[in-house]
Amino acid sequence: MKKELELNPNKVVAFLGKPAKEFTKEDVVRYITENDIRMVNFMYPAGDGRLKTLNFVINNAAYLDAILTCGERVDGSSLFPFIEAGSSDLYVVPRFSTAFHDPFAEIPTLTMLCSFFNKDGEPLASAPRYTLLKACAAFEEVTGMQFEAMGELEYYVIAEDEGLFPATDQKGYHESAPYAKFNEFRTECMAYIAQAGGQIKYGHSEVGNFSIDGLIYEQNEIEFLPVAAPDAADQLVIAKWIIRNLAYRYGFDVTFAPKITAGKAGSGLHIHMRIVKDGKNMMLENGVLSPTARRAIAGMMELAPSITAFGNTNPTSYFRLVPHQEAPTNICWGDRNRSVLVRVPLGWAAKSDMCRIANPLEKESKYDTSQKQTVEMRSPDGSADVYELIAGLAVACRYGFELDNALEIAERTYVNVNIHLKENADKLKALAQLPDSCAASADCLERQRAIFESRGVFSPAMIDGVLKSLRSFDDRTLRGDIGNDREQMLNLVHKYFHCG
Repeated sequence: MKKELELNPNKVVAFLGKPAKEFTKEDVVRYITENDIRMVNFMYPAGDGRLKTLNFVINNAAYLDAILTCGERVDGSSLFPFIEAGSSDLYVVPRFSTAFHDPFAEIPTLTMLCSFFNKDGEPLASAPRYTLLKACAAFEEVTGMQFEAMGELEYYVIAEDEGLFPATDQKGYHESAPYAKFNEFRTECMAYIAQAGGQIKYGHSEVGNFSIDGLIYEQNEIEFLPVAAPDAADQLVIAKWIIRNLAYRYGFDVTFAPKITAGKAGSGLHIHMRIVKDGKNMMLENGVLSPTARRAIAGMMELAPSITAFGNTNPTSYFRLVPHQEAPTNICWGDRNRSVLVRVPLGWAAKSDMCRIANPLEKESKYDTSQKQTVEMRSPDGSADVYELIAGLAVACRYGFELDNALEIAERTYVNVNIHLKENADKLKALAQLPDSCAASADCLERQRAIFESRGVFSPAMIDGVLKSLRSFDDRTLRGDIGNDREQMLNLVHKYFHCG
């Protein structure tokens, strides 16, 4: 185990010499004491999807023990719209496994994420993370397997355009410096995210790259590795917090908004999923997509109209989900196909030893590449509450195992062509469509809410809160009303610029 931790960038893991999942209160106290930590921060996601912070000065050992053991009281009605002021007190209690050395604090600070508890000391039923925990538990109860996830976090960096080495408009995918201007900023973000426990796969510049009114807008992406679904959500909210803080330090602006302006690439939050049993990835069988994976996909096909209620939560979301773009609008799935809703990406299922072909001096590789296979939901964006979104996906994948005709649904919704080409018009007509507004998503969720509420996963109060929020935008005809009007689009984007 010690050898496995040698390259771990998390300072707390490296110091204690043990994985974060094994941290105890004694470990946290030891790190604080021996590293001259003077403050402790509690952080927790609120209804707007952002992390909130509570600061503690360490007065003495007894006080430190008290806050680590008992947590603290907060005003839940100021954090979540579904909690009434008359019964708003909640407890926040730190999870020691999330401890990391705050990279932005001038005073040495240890930060931890917290869980919410109600007045009776029970987990808050409507808390987004607890909802995700319940969704994963229900998935395992039904399937006997574990649900894992990872996110592709896309965002735009915005700064003054110096006019040097301009990138090709909408051709920024994997661009290198000097045409890509924010590679170093991205890699510094990645280093800080890793120090906070994030399991990063890679980072790169993305398609979007353009200038407006003397400002350059450059799209970037940081993609994570598959982990237990609650950890995946934790990593995404911490990553957003880090990217924004580092951008503020450099004088950049950053947005995770789904759409910037007409005709330019929007930003998604694609979620990859895999299903694991006894440490083995169950997404493949004899080198092809397994019935297990197809059942999960069928569940997502059935509940796709409602998933947008969790994954696309403000009006600008639906200016990204338009036909003939890489963002999906039709409920279908396919292999390596970016016009579909659920994509099965390349999974290293080929029998050739590519490493040895590329490097003739290497011996035959015995690497088990089956662990890499995932399926990807492409509709969500940065407006999502990632805990609710991934919980919704876990419910959908579980639902596929509860359907008698799951494999038939998977077969019917599979496409192996670009459905937007003229010659495939008949196939396109046969496919159901995603909702085109927050209001339409709310309607879909209301029709399917019983599935999300089954097995006690989503509380009725949470679903009611989501419906109320979506309908408050009154956007049923907004996309058609604005069309490609750049000025109105920019006004709308500005309004929801710092979503999620």
